[in-house]
Amino acid sequence: MTYCVAAKLSAGLVFLSDSRTNAGVDDISITKKMSIYKKKNDRTIFTLCAGNLAITQSVKSLLIDSKGKRFWEATSLYDVAEVVGNCIREVRKRDGKYLSQEGLDFNCSFIVGGHILGEEPRLFKIYSAGNFIESDEDSLYFQIGESKYGKPILDRVLTNDMSLEAAAKCMLLSMDSTIRSNISVGLPLDMCLYEKNSPNNFKHKHLNKKDKCYEKLKSIWSTHLKEGFNKLENIVWDDSPSVDVKYPLGYDRNDLSN
Repeated sequence: MTYCVAAKLSAGLVFLSDSRTNAGVDDISITKKMSIYKKKNDRTIFTLCAGNLAITQSVKSLLIDSKGKRFWEATSLYDVAEVVGNCIREVRKRDGKYLSQEGLDFNCSFIVGGHILGEEPRLFKIYSAGNFIESDEDSLYFQIGESKYGKPILDRVLTNDMSLEAAAKCMLLSMDSTIRSNISVGLPLDMCLYEKNSPNNFKHKHLNKKDKCYEKLKSIWSTHLKEGFNKLENIVWDDSPSVDVKYPLGYDRNDLSN
């Protein structure tokens, strides 16, 4: 499995992905889940993927061959998302029945975002059926893969007017929560920041176990979580329960109060 997350804020876009793939606890490998497609002075497109590795690799291959011609010619990110969706359907048409014969689901999902000259940066989530949705001010971020562990901090902290650097910290902590709770997600990580008014430039960072910045971020966050927890007051319990308590037949409930 994997975990990928991306956000569209007023300042631009943030993308983060892990790189762990596994076919069981004794078959773990590293594969990049983030791809960047760039055409100078015209477009910069980011894709994140999760699911069956053979499927996602086939989809990405189709994107840059003749079947994905419109990927480079698309005039909007909506068209790009449509191209990715069509490539997913092409792979399903080719491989779906064979996966079904082996008892396997056709499992893949993509996040696609970036900027094409003439429009604002946009962000899409694409499902295994090839259909997709777009982010807006009410849904700032998309997750794919093992999403549940990293969701709470995104809901509590991420805001549309947040700086990209602050959003990057928030998403790294979301990733850290996921890594701590799920063995199928792991380092190294890839992160990109795409500033709204800098269409030809983006920041990229590759994080591994030796990255001091990431280790410091995790350590400080863990310390403050424990400090915050220790400051919480103890629960004040009711003198008598308001729920319906059942007692054994023949017993006086007053005798059971202690």
